[in-house]
Amino acid sequence: MYKFIVSLLILLFTVYADFACFAQKTKTIAFYNVENLFDTLDTPGKNDSEYLPQAEKKWNSKRYLKKLERINEVLKLAQNPIIAGFCEIENKAVVEDIINHGPLKSTHVVVHFESMDQRGIDNAIIYDRKLLSLNEKGIIRFAMPNNGRPTRDIIWAKLSAGKDEIMVMVNHWPSRSGGQIESEPKRLVAAVAAKSFIDSVQNADPRLKIVFMGDLNDYPDNMSTMMVSSVLEPMITTKSGKFKGTHNYRGNWHILDHIMVSSSFLKKKGIHVKKNSGKIYSPEFLLSTYKGNIVPYRTYGGRKYLDGYSDHLPISIEIEF
Repeated sequence: MYKFIVSLLILLFTVYADFACFAQKTKTIAFYNVENLFDTLDTPGKNDSEYLPQAEKKWNSKRYLKKLERINEVLKLAQNPIIAGFCEIENKAVVEDIINHGPLKSTHVVVHFESMDQRGIDNAIIYDRKLLSLNEKGIIRFAMPNNGRPTRDIIWAKLSAGKDEIMVMVNHWPSRSGGQIESEPKRLVAAVAAKSFIDSVQNADPRLKIVFMGDLNDYPDNMSTMMVSSVLEPMITTKSGKFKGTHNYRGNWHILDHIMVSSSFLKKKGIHVKKNSGKIYSPEFLLSTYKGNIVPYRTYGGRKYLDGYSDHLPISIEIEF
């Protein structure tokens, strides 16, 4: 009888220890602007001629595979995120290639929709199907002012883990081409669309845990970004990284890449975000020097192949089960 009780206690302790280990597990959610991840094929109806083997940039299979290797190095750096958002990807196939050429092959799947962007640039989400289930997915599409050229859709996915539901939104707002002031109305349209969606899902379910991420092409104190940060908590700040930014323009670092979360995601109940866990990754291998300034180590400098990673630094937050 004594031996039985001892054995039972050992078993219960082992189960409790395993449960406690799982209950305190920390994972990451990441975002990365991968800088023009195109395949090497000519896609009808898309202006992707710049990234073909016969083009001036000589974008070929060797360089493409190297780019996939680079992106997987970044995912490893970010501790193989449970959820990751990407922008500047050409299609679903290139994201599947990222997964299939790295450690996430047996765990992660892709959420993707084709946008109306003329270059074929899209957003995508990947998530760990062993820990999360996909409930719904969709896009937020908005028209540009003055019948401007179509831009990237905001892509979203509602995922669940047990009783918790997480709404993931990945953005790539219109660029600053033509100047910040001149191009601002385009990003304001995107911001209005994003905030309207956030308001609607929060009104429907205040407990829903929202993670909003993307390259907004605006800084934290710009009007478009502040529209979203008025209802969500910014996680990427100047304190999140060594250089106080995710992108370098003319020698100056700024935050263009953002992660924001709902207050419901910060409450320590179920899956939750660790406060102050926003991080901008800047190890030496992601950096290079240009005209005396430290900048992200990018794939191309103009038409010159540099064999780098991206012109943006990756970002992440931590969540706990």
